Amino acid sequence: MAGNSKRAGAVRKAGSKKGAQVGTGGHSRKGLQGKGPTPKAEDRTYHPAHERKVAAEKRAAVAGRRPGGPGGRGAGRKGAGAAEVVAGRNAVLEALRAEMPTEGIYLASRLESDDRTQEILEIAHTRSLPMFEASRLDLDRMTDGAVHQGVAMKVPAYDYKDADDLLDVAAEAGEPALIVALDSITDPRNLGAVLRSAGAFGAHGVLVPERRAAGVTASAWKVSAGAAARVPVARATNLARELAELKKSGCFVVGLDAGGDMPVGELAYATDPLVLVVGSEGKGLSRLVREACDAVVSIPIAATTESLNAAVAAGITLYEVARQRSEAAG
Repeated sequence: MAGNSKRAGAVRKAGSKKGAQVGTGGHSRKGLQGKGPTPKAEDRTYHPAHERKVAAEKRAAVAGRRPGGPGGRGAGRKGAGAAEVVAGRNAVLEALRAEMPTEGIYLASRLESDDRTQEILEIAHTRSLPMFEASRLDLDRMTDGAVHQGVAMKVPAYDYKDADDLLDVAAEAGEPALIVALDSITDPRNLGAVLRSAGAFGAHGVLVPERRAAGVTASAWKVSAGAAARVPVARATNLARELAELKKSGCFVVGLDAGGDMPVGELAYATDPLVLVVGSEGKGLSRLVREACDAVVSIPIAATTESLNAAVAAGITLYEVARQRSEAAG
């Protein structure tokens, strides 16, 4: 009867319980407990995904035994924070003469020797650099098919500093800071030439933007003629903002651009902590960077010449700073 609270519930009578029946899922307690989570497809030996995984592991193992280490063919490609591969006898020799760091020099089996390879071997032995023998096929893979002439060299990714590190270099030397900042310089050869001038005229470092700008590549190393090993390079996420921070640290910021406030011979702040900002040959300084400058100077040139190469302009201005500092030191 509906609403009768004394009605007995649906309870099986004692002694009448039967065993589990087919279709109930209760053949045993073990069966009711289940088999755990379903394995990933790549872990099921009968699944095609497992076969693809095994094949990929085999390819990776083979690539790891090739010159250049993991990655095989891609090991020579450039990328953010990635190693580079210098290919060719002249290129490798120039890189070694420029004191470029290396993770290994790779020489083809039964390589025909000449003056260049002999000097490469001499430098490698003198500096105790790692050398490896490689097949022509391996060298082709390392260099992405470039003309390697049986010689290649793996260059590690450059270790960039922070702008504060450049100030520390000046403080340790007991000198007013002299930093060269590059705005929109995209050719690594220009960066290398600036590094060479920076090393020659006593700069404490070079500052470059992180994006849309040249980095310290193999090309920059070679053009720097060894200066890249001595002059630190820092990267800035935002150059205009970093210049503002350097001004807070006590530096004066002077831009180098056509139509400046004064000629380079009258450069102000040369004997003070100084950041010299060099713009690109075509566009010059960007608007925000120019606004961050305390002054802008220019180099007087003949009317028939439109502009100077950025690296050349940087060298001239660095010389002027060094001259004024030398006279002030008396």
